[in-house]
Amino acid sequence: MSHSILIIEDDPDIARLVQMHLRDIDCEADIATDGNEGISRFKAGDYDLVILDLMLPGRDGISVCRDLRSRESYIPILMLTAKSSELDRVLGLEMGADDYLTKPFSIPELMARVKALFRRVDALSVPHVQQNSDGLIRYGDLTIDQSKHRVSVAGREVDLTAREFELLACFARNPGRVYSRTQLLDQVWGYNHEGYEHTVNTHINRLRAKIEKNAADPKYILTVWGVGYKFAEM
Repeated sequence: MSHSILIIEDDPDIARLVQMHLRDIDCEADIATDGNEGISRFKAGDYDLVILDLMLPGRDGISVCRDLRSRESYIPILMLTAKSSELDRVLGLEMGADDYLTKPFSIPELMARVKALFRRVDALSVPHVQQNSDGLIRYGDLTIDQSKHRVSVAGREVDLTAREFELLACFARNPGRVYSRTQLLDQVWGYNHEGYEHTVNTHINRLRAKIEKNAADPKYILTVWGVGYKFAEM
């Protein structure tokens, strides 16, 4: 299936190179060279993914990312950054980016990340037995709206990052299934690198703090000691 991608990147050489290689995986891409043009093109188009540079003239990538995430429909965002500090990466993810790559990056890795994002979006659209006919997953006070990427607890909307949402949805679609940290990296992040298991722990701790009444005694996301984590069986 062909996908439409918006590249918001002020370096024309990088933008054209990415555009050219996206065609190899059956993706058509438009290019915007600054943040304001990126928002305008996004409003006028129908895109399946945004590849967004962090450092842009006009509006920077963080501002653009925040704008895209404030909209009704969800679209995956892959952020590119020339900065290598952890703070910049975390800021991008906190604003709603689904993944990031630090420049300089390899084209094969970029293509792998793009395909991984599409796999995760496709997985969210697959119906599951525990999902209601209205497209919602409900468990006790917890409601997960997969189409709008919204979560509420006891009627109160919970502000999750894109990665936290995907992690929760992965668990909730498969209640009772135990996931190792390595499996979660593959399922949610789309790649598996040794030594990144602590990333899973951090995201689960933050997710519990947002959705659990008592994060120290969780009701939804349970620890299976020596193995990994699971969502409580419905």
